[in-house]
Amino acid sequence: MSTDIHIEEPSTASADSAVAAQRAVAAFQARYGRAPDVCWGAPGRVNLIGEHTDYNDGFVLPFALPHRTVVAASARDDGLLNLTTVGSDGRPQVAEPVRVDELAPGQVTGWAAYPAGVAWVLREEGVPLGGADLVICGDVPTGAGLSSSAALECATALSLLDLAGRPVDAAGEAERPDLTLIARWAQRAENDFVGAPTGVLDQTASLCCTAAHVLFLDVRSGEQIQVPFDTAAHGLRLLVIDTRTRHAHSESGYGERRRGCVAAAEALRVGSLREVTRDGLDAATARLPEELRPLLRHVVTENARVESVVESLRAGRLDTIGPLLTASHESLRDDYRVSSTELDLVVDAALAAGALGARMTGGGFGGSAIALIRSAAQAEIEESIIAAFDERGLAHPRFFMALPSAGAGREEPSTD
Repeated sequence: MSTDIHIEEPSTASADSAVAAQRAVAAFQARYGRAPDVCWGAPGRVNLIGEHTDYNDGFVLPFALPHRTVVAASARDDGLLNLTTVGSDGRPQVAEPVRVDELAPGQVTGWAAYPAGVAWVLREEGVPLGGADLVICGDVPTGAGLSSSAALECATALSLLDLAGRPVDAAGEAERPDLTLIARWAQRAENDFVGAPTGVLDQTASLCCTAAHVLFLDVRSGEQIQVPFDTAAHGLRLLVIDTRTRHAHSESGYGERRRGCVAAAEALRVGSLREVTRDGLDAATARLPEELRPLLRHVVTENARVESVVESLRAGRLDTIGPLLTASHESLRDDYRVSSTELDLVVDAALAAGALGARMTGGGFGGSAIALIRSAAQAEIEESIIAAFDERGLAHPRFFMALPSAGAGREEPSTD
């Protein structure tokens, strides 16, 4: 096996939240000479199926990864927001301080725009923020389509709310925001401050997922159902393959696809494409211009695939969902046109080597793919993918196991 392959087994995954919290607290102490007031973490996510359906009021089926972003924070009384991120090499990147009361879209760029955007939204929502020092650590792979931005937004929101006296663990009290509302706030930060037109899937998954489950979310109604997802009990694994090709919603065709869906809904005189049923697809398609028809076809068929996967999982037939995952990829590749050479190569190589199903995950245009595999076939499938990349002269992808993990929460640093 190539030494470039990186595999994280369930027992040795690097994303130990207590260790991540310890790193964040140590980095905060090194920068400010004191312990932080609060420390909150939020995970990245894998979307099992249900891509580009969230902003069409449809169905999604994500789960949280063990990989987390942790924000250590303390309050200030001078109105300044100080932002520092610490990479895996331990070297801090310090953003230019900004005043909370002067934050506006377009004012902050780069990685700092995400936490600054959250502070802006909270200020606009009337949350009292007198300023804060934030130090960010974590191991959610960036640019891999695993929602590193949502993890950062959610961990920041929880930390700032705690500093403002509105922690989410007191959500039952008056004027204390719940997780669904916080997800919408984090989405607004990404949409309106950063300028990435994403749906609410990523933030909801980061905040609301639970261990050993996938989250069946009806975006239109807000209904959430935790569906058991235990691959090991079936002798299976869900392999994540990070193609290492850059993925950025704000710089891709993501916005173009979303605008196309809005145009299709307007042409059909419906509130969203969710309102088009599978039985009504042919009639609705005939009413659209040629360029919008594939977008509608993907959204309608993808919603149906999500429902079919949930039905299979509830019936204990996890080993039968592979063809649905593959069909999702084909639809994303051919109808929605958001795949890439590397993503298609991963899917084709994995299927040829015996994967039960495979698909790109996330918004597309690079990032990661997933493959549902039998545990005993993991080495062979990884070797086949590496060989396919070698044949094309492409840099080797990264591999790790996707383990459904807990959503966001308060972090306790490791004492080890």
